Amino acid sequence: MNRKFPEGFLWGGATAANQLEGASQEGGKGLNLADVLPGGKVRLELLMKPGFNYEIDESKYHYPNHEAIDFYHRYKEDIALFAEMGFKVFRMSIAWSRIFPRGDEETPNEEGLAFYDRVFDELHKHGIEPVVTISHYETPLHLIKEYGAWKNRKLIGFFERYARTVFDRYKNKVKYWMTFNEINGATHFPLFGLGFSASSEEARLQESFQGLHHQFVASALAVKIGHEIIPGSQIGCMLVYAPVYAFDSNPENVMHALKEEQIFNYYCGDVQVRGEYPAFAERYFKENGIKLDIQDGDLEIIKEGTVDYIGFSYYMSRTEKKDKTDEEGASGNIIGGVKNPFLKASEWGWEIDPEGLRISLNKLYDRYQVPLFIVENGLGAIDKVEADGSINDDYRIEYLRDHIKAMAEAIEDGVNLIGYTPWGCIDLVSASTGEMSKRYGFIYVDKHDDGSGTLERSRKKSFFWYKDVIATNGEQL
Repeated sequence: MNRKFPEGFLWGGATAANQLEGASQEGGKGLNLADVLPGGKVRLELLMKPGFNYEIDESKYHYPNHEAIDFYHRYKEDIALFAEMGFKVFRMSIAWSRIFPRGDEETPNEEGLAFYDRVFDELHKHGIEPVVTISHYETPLHLIKEYGAWKNRKLIGFFERYARTVFDRYKNKVKYWMTFNEINGATHFPLFGLGFSASSEEARLQESFQGLHHQFVASALAVKIGHEIIPGSQIGCMLVYAPVYAFDSNPENVMHALKEEQIFNYYCGDVQVRGEYPAFAERYFKENGIKLDIQDGDLEIIKEGTVDYIGFSYYMSRTEKKDKTDEEGASGNIIGGVKNPFLKASEWGWEIDPEGLRISLNKLYDRYQVPLFIVENGLGAIDKVEADGSINDDYRIEYLRDHIKAMAEAIEDGVNLIGYTPWGCIDLVSASTGEMSKRYGFIYVDKHDDGSGTLERSRKKSFFWYKDVIATNGEQL
């Protein structure tokens, strides 16, 4: 088939402020959640346990986000490399604590605002449109310690002020926005998305769904404000999406998979796109003892503040079985499930399923009928630098090629897909493990898990491949 993508398709790459900027306490920035997360596999273990203490202990842990890859000082060099690949868009985030260091101030930090002015100006100089996530796993630390993060309804007002500030400041520089990164992942990892460690495992669902309600209201207010300040702006939600397969045709497993898909894949989308809580939530809440505190006016705000498009990440599918043994578990798939015998997995155990991306696109578009934007997708892998300095990441090229082909098939199916920004287009700190060795980029950064390295940038083989993909609008695949 002809795999030429629609005219104006938004090819680019994706990052997040906390994983590449560094300069954790420069330019008036306050500490945020990412700044207290240690590096290495211990990170995920700490995140999963109730009672995370949010303290920095440099005698015990390394904190890779403090320097990250120093985009804060090297953004011109990095943006020039993105331009060399032909990026049409660059997905990035604004660090909330650069704009409001504590999160609850009335006056923003001018140094932080000016930094993003410079970044946006540099992008536009190269003809690259910014796609900006307002909150991407970096809740200001003061809001966590003082207010309990998104458990506290007061954060709605703080976020509203923050959103209004950045919309007003960048109204002539940014058209594409997203409110909360991977918002539906909060029930699995409340610390990332909601900024708090559950007080106990028993309280996790209650606290997570209440925190999500606060974010729904905050997101809807931001959408409304953004449309008022920036006419013609496109403001989306951002989901982590993984289609859920039944392990077999046993109706019990099919129903189990359906229920898992409803609550994980569609709960947040239904609220943010349709503007109301889905019918299936009532039974789920009843069976799990969840009682939401919904105040007068909340549902009207949610109804009025629906998003313009769905941004989503796609890394893996998920296979579910009602009664599973420990041996059947897909341990690498951080969203759970059982091993799928038809799929291979990455070095980190994430199952690789390009056909699942086509399935995801069809399911999302069938359900919501709004434009879709794949804002994360990629392969975390260990890259080897050869003696001549080359990095022959054919495995990454194969992964991306198969997923882009699946995108083309979905477009042929009738899906309105507007863009694709592979994750970690330049090597950065892994969110889940705090490792540098789990690399996603087209651009290699000489930085290692122990913090050593020169931070020098170099082009991988995939750099030139993706450059050709963009130049031919996908036709060369």
